[in-house]
Amino acid sequence: MIIDLGAVNFGSAEVTLVTAGGMTASVFQYRSGVKALRIRNARGSILLLPFHGQQIWDAEFLGRTLTMKTMFDEPIDTPNYLDNYGAFFLHCGMTAMGNPGPGDTHPLHGEIPNAKFQTAQLIVGRDDAGPYMALTGGYEHRMSFTWHYLAAPLVKLRANDTFVDLSLTVRNLFHRPMSLMYLAHINFRPADGGTLIDSVPNDPKSIRLRTTLPDIFKPSEAFTAMIAEMSADIGKHRKIVKGRAIDPELVMGMDFAADADGEAHTLMQHADGTSDFVTHRPSELPRAVRWMTRTEDQDAIGIVLPSTAEANGFTVEKARGNVKFLDFGQSWSCTMRFGALDAAATKALKARITARR
Repeated sequence: MIIDLGAVNFGSAEVTLVTAGGMTASVFQYRSGVKALRIRNARGSILLLPFHGQQIWDAEFLGRTLTMKTMFDEPIDTPNYLDNYGAFFLHCGMTAMGNPGPGDTHPLHGEIPNAKFQTAQLIVGRDDAGPYMALTGGYEHRMSFTWHYLAAPLVKLRANDTFVDLSLTVRNLFHRPMSLMYLAHINFRPADGGTLIDSVPNDPKSIRLRTTLPDIFKPSEAFTAMIAEMSADIGKHRKIVKGRAIDPELVMGMDFAADADGEAHTLMQHADGTSDFVTHRPSELPRAVRWMTRTEDQDAIGIVLPSTAEANGFTVEKARGNVKFLDFGQSWSCTMRFGALDAAATKALKARITARR
């Protein structure tokens, strides 16, 4: 069953849209005017913004929120990245991405994070793995003499899962080649006492610490000292230390190798043995960024942000050979999985990761 969300009435009160397969989808509208879709299963829920970037604004599983702490208590109807920063997941790109540097004209993280999607559909279905609900839709980006592409994401939640499967396809509809940069900005809430686990070695070649800040920030003495500490031993960043401020941010580029299934896995293991995780395919997203900020206003960790390039802006990444180009009619796609795992699933995935070392 496919429900056109463009034909649905989003009111101030949350109302059930459909119940099926042990799952429920409901809709409402924030005071800001942003429309929301909540999908619940027996183990938690995701809160999506069907027409606003198709962001996942919030996620709750295993009795806790997975989403970063933010100063925004609801999404804001704005195209500006920092005026609405608090979602669990954002698409970043597509014609450019990252912090604009000298010579760049693109907005921070590109045009798609807060893009107004022209279409959105709720899919209620069942496959070999059981019942699911999914959000999909389309954002057609048009700029005369410059760009014309269609981005079509899909976010799927199954009846008994504590994570989502996400895919994205982008097709160039312009008669000239299109530059392509993409980053999946997944913003977990840091787990004090937790540990970051992956298959990437703790060396400067495999983990490249960014030692400078974008122009919007000014480095403090505390920030300079933190960079010096991490530069001396990059492995120190893996422990989530309670009370250790990260202001404004800690950013690093990472190189992941795929396992026998073509996947790379990242865990933030909590003290209770559960975890948050991301699984992506390096063949589709060959670069990766790790990002952290810990202040009174924002508390977030991107344990891995799978991407086509690092987050240094179009000019820098193009010079490094990290900007893709799509010919007219050509498409590019990626897939990933992220969310929470209970203790048993965490142990199993950790074993797969450590087997790569």
